[in-house]
Amino acid sequence: MKRVTFMFPGQGSQAVGMGKEFYEHFSEVKDLFQQANDLLNKDITSLMFEGPAEGLTETENAQPALLLTSIAIHTLLAKAEISPVMTVGHSLGEYSALVAAGALTLESALPLVAMRGKLMEEAFPKGQGTMAAVLGLSQTEIEDALKGITNEIVDIANLNCPGQIVISGSKAGIEEAATLLKEHGAKRVLPLNVSGPFHSRLMKSANEEFANYLNKVEIRDAAIPVYANVSAQPVIASSEIKDLLIKQLYSPVRFEESIHHMLEQDVDAFVEVGNGKVLSGLLRKIDRKAQTFAIQDMKSMEEFIAWYKEDASC
Repeated sequence: MKRVTFMFPGQGSQAVGMGKEFYEHFSEVKDLFQQANDLLNKDITSLMFEGPAEGLTETENAQPALLLTSIAIHTLLAKAEISPVMTVGHSLGEYSALVAAGALTLESALPLVAMRGKLMEEAFPKGQGTMAAVLGLSQTEIEDALKGITNEIVDIANLNCPGQIVISGSKAGIEEAATLLKEHGAKRVLPLNVSGPFHSRLMKSANEEFANYLNKVEIRDAAIPVYANVSAQPVIASSEIKDLLIKQLYSPVRFEESIHHMLEQDVDAFVEVGNGKVLSGLLRKIDRKAQTFAIQDMKSMEEFIAWYKEDASC
């Protein structure tokens, strides 16, 4: 039996039309989307399939939409008798990873991520916070450059892969940081299409209310290890999962480090389950020899299932 890891994408991977092909082909996916509409008390399905893109990009909508797409695909893979030996998610994707590992149900996770998105939007004035990808500098070099910022807050938010680190902070701070980083040798500093300064100290104001909400949600021990963004280590215990999810709001996503630990676990492939190919692209920059798949439509799912099941009768 092949050993596979499922990776779940986070915010930024959303796109109008996501999940539609699976919705049209599988009744169980259609049922999941209808369930999501009911749980969220909004027609998230129409927003996902028809847009507008601006509405789908809003954090409160993007987060449940991405979770729903990932879990719909995961449900179809489970139907094909394909299960991961461990999971990881990028930021929001950690919630999909927890659903796939049995620590959260879809019924509890959808309203939870919608609330998370709402609180993240409200944590800092809209339009005044942002994020940017820094290409070509190490973590230490970025930290040294950011020491030159005195009146604004800018933090390292995502440690994605060699040569790609994301910073987060006030809009003025990111603009100042871009100048400093280029002076320190950054190849490029690319603004990201996000609506706030996520995974920075500016998110701490959302922390208490989110913790109160999270404490009402049932979290079970995970059935398989989930590599946490905050620690880059595998977690199973529900109490530890809850603590790490609260810290995740304002802590860096240690994706590259998580992948290095997972590569030590003798897996045959890393499978991105959800919209887009961002994580499989990052993984190839971390280890170009690793077998990767990105499942976002019928064709890519069929190709992965065929690979997984080949030689199964031998």
